[in-house]
Amino acid sequence: MGRLFWKIFLGFWLTLVLIAIGVGLAVHFYNQSRIEAITDLAAGPRASFVVNATALALAQGGPESVESLFRSWPGQRLPLVLIVDEQGRDIFDRPVPTVALERAREQLRGAQVLSGVRRVLGHNGHEYVIFIPRPGPEGLPQTPSRQMSLGFQLVAALIASLLFSAVLAWYLTRPVRHLQSAANRLARGELATRVMPRIGRRRDEIADLGRDFDHMAAQLQALVSAQQRLLHDVSHELRSPLARLQVAVGLGQQQPDKLAAMLVRIERETGRLDELVGELLTLSRLEAHVDSEHDEQVDVPVLLETVVEDARFEAGASGRGVELAIDGEANLIGKPELLRRAFENVIRNAVRYTAPETNVVVSVQPDPGGTEVMVRVCDRGPGVASADLATIFEPFVRAGEGATGGREGYGLGLAIAKRAVMAHGGQVAASQREGGGLCIELTLPLMNNAGKGGKRPTE
Repeated sequence: MGRLFWKIFLGFWLTLVLIAIGVGLAVHFYNQSRIEAITDLAAGPRASFVVNATALALAQGGPESVESLFRSWPGQRLPLVLIVDEQGRDIFDRPVPTVALERAREQLRGAQVLSGVRRVLGHNGHEYVIFIPRPGPEGLPQTPSRQMSLGFQLVAALIASLLFSAVLAWYLTRPVRHLQSAANRLARGELATRVMPRIGRRRDEIADLGRDFDHMAAQLQALVSAQQRLLHDVSHELRSPLARLQVAVGLGQQQPDKLAAMLVRIERETGRLDELVGELLTLSRLEAHVDSEHDEQVDVPVLLETVVEDARFEAGASGRGVELAIDGEANLIGKPELLRRAFENVIRNAVRYTAPETNVVVSVQPDPGGTEVMVRVCDRGPGVASADLATIFEPFVRAGEGATGGREGYGLGLAIAKRAVMAHGGQVAASQREGGGLCIELTLPLMNNAGKGGKRPTE
């Protein structure tokens, strides 16, 4: 058991003990006040019978006989019979009403003694006064047998409090131990560790903490898996051009007549490496939220006109076209170069995959409330399977790769676009285009919305 268990256990147990002591003291003083309030003595035939029987038992057998007599008393409830020695103490240590005792002694010193008062010489040589105090409206104090029962009850209550405190401490600390064990396993690299199966069906803050832990572990596992996959993909993408560079260098050395062609090949592969490294650095900066560019007011339609114009120049060489439809003004606060790269990557990706003699349609549509703008880029390419729509924004996933068999690009353009848009508080989504093709929707908050919200949300 850990320290938390012992703290909770001792805390609850001491609290229960203190409460029991407080309640016991309160009951004791209350009974004492009730006893002291008794000033009269019981009389009559029944009182005389009880007192005489008690005196006989005391004279013949001592306190043990009196206790046995009280335990086996038949019929009605036995009244309180006090047996007080010369020092004014009851032989069973019960509280003695001072005024009633003094009245009993006065009766014994007088000429006429009440029927409910007796003086007895015990077998040990001590003299006792036996009398029955007249109870008040709240009833009688406890008999000797009840006192023994009270002692047993106190011991039972002590044991019960120990068991209750131990069970409660175990119940509270068990999920904490599970969480501690799970955290240690997670720290050792066991990312599949989950704690809720061991916590069970609890519905409290500790269960909520367990669910949060499992969510954190799942996110961490997904992040590490993504990083490992990214590292594997980067290694794979770097290995191919490096291998071609080595082959080109080897051929150039072995065949001097092909040196010029090999140099061209080397220059092309070096350019590809530079492009790949540049995109990786951009993606890394976006994921780390590191960017030195300052926010500016960006006119989205004007920015898109520039990007579309460049895309038209490239698309025209392959018999493709790009259309731009602007429906209203859209200004926002952001990083123009980052947004330009996001738009350019999406549009160039659409130009790459749209079929020859078809157009890529780019539309800009602010919402009626002026809170956000949607930039929609649709092509007439092979499209993407519904199951793969959510993955095309991951690094090194090539849209339409399976259908076209193409291997152009590195699958980083859409990933960069997604992170650039999310860095501006926007969202990116992909859907299949009716009639064939793929549509990418980039939704960005406009300047008025960003001003109302204060700080622009980030990824």
